[in-house]
Amino acid sequence: MDFKVLKSFSYQLGKIIKGYNNRSLYINLNDYSIGEKEVTEMMKDKFIGGKGFGLWYLWNAVTPETKWNDPENEIVIATGPIGGITQYPGSGKSLVVTISPLTGIPIDSNVGGFFGPYLKFAGFDALEIQGKSKEDIVIFIDGDNGKVEIMDIDTESIDSHLIAHALTDMFAKNEEDKKNISVVSAGNGAENTLFGLLNFSFYDMRRKTVRLKQAGRGGIGTVFRDKKIKALVVKFSNTRGDLNCPHDIELIKKTGIKLHKEIRDLDDKQNQMRKVGTAHLIEIMNEYDLLPVHNFKFGAHPDTKNITSKVFKERYFTQNMPDGCWYGCSMSCAKAVDGFELKTGPYKGQRVTVDGPEYETAAGVGANLGIFNPDFIVEANFYLDTYGIDSISFGTATAFVMECYENGIINKDITGGLELNFGNEKAAMELLHQMARGEGFGKIVGLGIKRMKDIFVREYGADREFLNDIGMEQKGLEYSEYVTKESLAQQGGYGFTNKGPQHDEAWLIFMDMVNNQIPTFEDKAEALHYYPMFRTWFGLNGLCKLPWNDIVPADNDMTDNPAKVPEHVQNYVDLFYAVTGKKIDAEELIRQSERVYNFQRVFNIRMGHGKREDDKVPYRSVGPVTEEEYLSRQERYDNQLKEILNYDIEGKSIAERMKVLREYRESQYEKLTDAVYTRRGWTLDGIPTLKKLKELGMDLPEVVEVVKKHLG
Repeated sequence: MDFKVLKSFSYQLGKIIKGYNNRSLYINLNDYSIGEKEVTEMMKDKFIGGKGFGLWYLWNAVTPETKWNDPENEIVIATGPIGGITQYPGSGKSLVVTISPLTGIPIDSNVGGFFGPYLKFAGFDALEIQGKSKEDIVIFIDGDNGKVEIMDIDTESIDSHLIAHALTDMFAKNEEDKKNISVVSAGNGAENTLFGLLNFSFYDMRRKTVRLKQAGRGGIGTVFRDKKIKALVVKFSNTRGDLNCPHDIELIKKTGIKLHKEIRDLDDKQNQMRKVGTAHLIEIMNEYDLLPVHNFKFGAHPDTKNITSKVFKERYFTQNMPDGCWYGCSMSCAKAVDGFELKTGPYKGQRVTVDGPEYETAAGVGANLGIFNPDFIVEANFYLDTYGIDSISFGTATAFVMECYENGIINKDITGGLELNFGNEKAAMELLHQMARGEGFGKIVGLGIKRMKDIFVREYGADREFLNDIGMEQKGLEYSEYVTKESLAQQGGYGFTNKGPQHDEAWLIFMDMVNNQIPTFEDKAEALHYYPMFRTWFGLNGLCKLPWNDIVPADNDMTDNPAKVPEHVQNYVDLFYAVTGKKIDAEELIRQSERVYNFQRVFNIRMGHGKREDDKVPYRSVGPVTEEEYLSRQERYDNQLKEILNYDIEGKSIAERMKVLREYRESQYEKLTDAVYTRRGWTLDGIPTLKKLKELGMDLPEVVEVVKKHLG
């Protein structure tokens, strides 16, 4: 493969001390300058690592006027102090932070693969990339020899399944050496849409192939390609379990062994993550009326039987192979389909390995589009990954245009001949290929729902109120794949997020809707304080959330608070101490997250968003928008009107009933907003108070300045 080194930088190989290198790598693509930055004690105390480091570096890089495609915007990749250990499942996560093309505020996305741990072992707690290159480049971090190179490499394609393989082959000495390479890439779809993703690779020694994990949300891959980055490559050999040089490795081993035993003994009885991964949720969500169907109108469909985890397990997933995306993860939830023959697109006829599908992809590009064909889902999964397109945004945005098409808001003349009815596999697949090429109606859909609403109102005379009701985006980010109509807490779990409606902050549907564990506003507010903070902590430390509650101890139901999985909370407290030597308890764990969470909220406000009006949600996530929706659950809604509101439905039209129900549900959301803001220590406009910031030790002068300005 032809290449040219444009810039080279040598650095001293070092030793990690209690989870930290105490330095990060800074690259500016404007002039190809490369250097190191100190990771200070303040950063470690207040921001911990991972997402926290990313937000802090980004804050200092941008101004309130910075747009996603300005040179000063950054991409920051970091793991955390616990990240990279091999004794505890789910410890190989990277966190990626940038200003999102969809939302205009910071987006963070967590991802598996080997890049984050290898970056750390190569000598850096974070990689900070700023500026824009004038030509396509590859950045190579050689952690064996202490060298960073910016290179011009002539690759056949930028699509991830090709470039990841090509660069792995190029930088590896032999087959055995391939496991020491990790590649970050984004394909043609990332370049031509606003919801591009990043693929992080790991080499599967059993399959003899490169596998991909995705940092999917918010358009990070779009920023990557806008900066003219073809790929990042890191190489590190001799991975060992003690490279973090932890304070107490025996405690790490003891904690890990305990969880490994739980997974071995209990996973098959609980969620079968080792057999089907997150796909086990498909049939569960359908059973509880929570699976999005036809743009979130419905929560179940009789044809869901065709795309259950059993179907993928028996017909697609390669069994009897460990599928972990970092060493030592016995949960092994990263499923793959081998030898799948593609039926469409530029790689038609080729047999490929497909990573997934996971629940979000099956729900988003399957049920939500009214498509219940597993072959379609697997093929779409492959192309979404290699093109670098977020499957959640693609699924939710395509479902939106399908509903618009069926309502006559757009037609075949507008779509370029695509008949975008629900269930039309051929049209949906062609739309995906158009997105990758940056052509046709796919180019419009690739702008995301928020911008499409403006276009449809301005150019086609669409009713703005109706589009706002059915357009499943909030803060500019498309909804992930859960129906929230009957869970007020989960409506807030989406609405009050810092980055937009992604379930990684809070997933409270079962606690709220199914088990009725949080009946009052105060209960819901407490849950919407605790769980987003607890889940934030994983992203500060380089951890996956799945080992927390997708496997639970046998006696978990006997504890005081089973939803928190207390034994596993203690595991994380122990791990943090074992790595860093810093003693914390369960309360301080939450406070660590609060510091970063409130900082991110202020960051949003600094960028012109992040107040109460930005936390409103589309009514489709709250209740029935159309009579069709109401009638599909008429008995439920009629009973609620009678029993909760004492409303006499006799002689009332469906429209009249819907109006009363809407007023009630929207008022409930407003009351929940008040309760959550109060619990979080924010004003009723959603601004963290100076008292709260001081209490957390986050009253940094630049943070206080933003808050004072907006408090008036």
